[in-house]
Amino acid sequence: MATNSGTQAGFDLSAFAKADDLKKRLLFTIGALIIYRLGTFIPLPGIDPIALADVFSRQSTGILGMFDMFSGGALGRMTIFALNIMPYITASIIMQLMTAIIPTLEQLKKDGESGRKTINQYTRYLTVLLAAVQGYGIAMALESSTGVVVDPGFFFRITAVVTLVGGTLFLMWLGEQVTSRGVGNGISLIIFAGIIAEIPSALVGMLELGRTGAISGVVIFGILVLAIAVIAFIVFIERSLRKILVQYPKRQQGGRMMGGQAQHLPLKLNVAGVIPPIFASSLLLMPVSIINLSGSQGNGPDWLLTLNSLLGRGQPLYLAIYVSMIVFFAFFYTAIVFNPEDTAENLRRNGGYIPGIRPGRPTADYLDFILTRLTVIGATYLAAVCILPEILISQYSIPFYLGGTSLLIVVTVSLDTVSQIQSHLLAHQYEGLIKRAQIKGRR
Repeated sequence: MATNSGTQAGFDLSAFAKADDLKKRLLFTIGALIIYRLGTFIPLPGIDPIALADVFSRQSTGILGMFDMFSGGALGRMTIFALNIMPYITASIIMQLMTAIIPTLEQLKKDGESGRKTINQYTRYLTVLLAAVQGYGIAMALESSTGVVVDPGFFFRITAVVTLVGGTLFLMWLGEQVTSRGVGNGISLIIFAGIIAEIPSALVGMLELGRTGAISGVVIFGILVLAIAVIAFIVFIERSLRKILVQYPKRQQGGRMMGGQAQHLPLKLNVAGVIPPIFASSLLLMPVSIINLSGSQGNGPDWLLTLNSLLGRGQPLYLAIYVSMIVFFAFFYTAIVFNPEDTAENLRRNGGYIPGIRPGRPTADYLDFILTRLTVIGATYLAAVCILPEILISQYSIPFYLGGTSLLIVVTVSLDTVSQIQSHLLAHQYEGLIKRAQIKGRR
C-alpha cells in the first residue's frame, strides 16, 4: 500500500539559531553557488557576443535551449562554464555501467572506501576526456557559424578546449566540496541554481510574448496553472511511500526479553529520484547541441540538416529517445541504489521476516517484485512529467525553465535539501540532549 509522508515536524526550528555547524554549511553552500553563478558570465575568449546571440536566437527554442537551461544560461552566453557539469555526470554513468559488467571494477566497488576512491579517480579522468571531446566539438561548431569566432584557427580551438575543460573540472571540484562541506548534493544543487537563476527572466519573457500578442492571456494563465499542477503532482509522488511490514521475533538477551516489534521497510514510489532525467539529458543534449550549432547556418551536409530538424523541440524522434533513456535509467539506477538480495540477507541476519514470505531467496524475490512495480510507476511518472508539458509548451515557444524537466529538478532537489537540513537539526538536538544527560550524570 502506497502512502504519502508529509513533512516531519519532529524538530524545533528554534534550534537553528544554536546549530553553528549547520549555519556554516549553509553559508558555504550559498557562497559556492554564488561563485558558480559569477562564472556563468565570464565569456569564452575569442567570441563575438553579437554574432553568437544571433546564432543562438535561431536555436534557443529548440534542443539547444534545453541544454542552456541545464547550464544556467552559460551556453547561450558561451562562457567558461558552457559545458556545465554534464561531462562529469556522463562519466559517472559510464563508470556505473562498466562497474556492472567489468569484474575488476565490480571488485573495486566491493573493496569499500579504497575501491570507491579508485573508481572516483577513474571517473575524473574520464570526465577530462569527455569534456575535451565535447569542448572540441563546440569549438568546431562555433567556427562553422559565420562571424561567431573572431579569429578562427588552431589557437582558438586549443584555447576553447582548455577553458571549457577547466570550467567543468572546477564545477566538479566545487560540487564535491558542497557535498562534503555544505548541505545537499553539490552536483544537483549546481544544476538547480542555474535553473532557479533563469526562471525570473523566463517569466518576463513569457509575459512579454503576451504583451506583444504572440500568445494570448488565456494561454499564459493555462501555462502557469499547468506549472503549479505539475509541482503539486511532483511533491505528492516524491512524498509517497510503499511500506512493507517487517516482523522481528522476541529473543532473550541477558535478563530481558528483546524484540517482538513490527516495523516498516519504506520504499519510495520513485526510487531513482531526479537522476534518470539528468542522466538522459547529459547523454543526449551535448551531441544534439553540437549538431544544432553546426547546422544553424543551413549550409551543412544534407544528413546533418535532416538530423537537425528531426531532433528539434517537440519532435517525435527526440521525444522517443528521451523517454526511452529516462525509462532505462530509472530501472538502472534503482538497481544500483536498492539490492533486494542484500536487503533480504540483512533481514535474515537480524531475525526479521515479512509475514507470509519465507526468509532468504523468497524474500528477495518478493522485494524484487514490489520494486519492479514501483519502478514501472516511477518511470512512467518521470516520463510524463518531463515530456507532456514540453509537448504543450513547445507549441507556444514558452521558455524551457517552465517545462516539466526543470520543475522536476527544482522541486526534487529542494525536497532533498530541506530533508538534509532537517536531519542536521535533529542531529543537533540529539547532541544537545546527550550532553545535558551527561552533565546530569556527572552531578
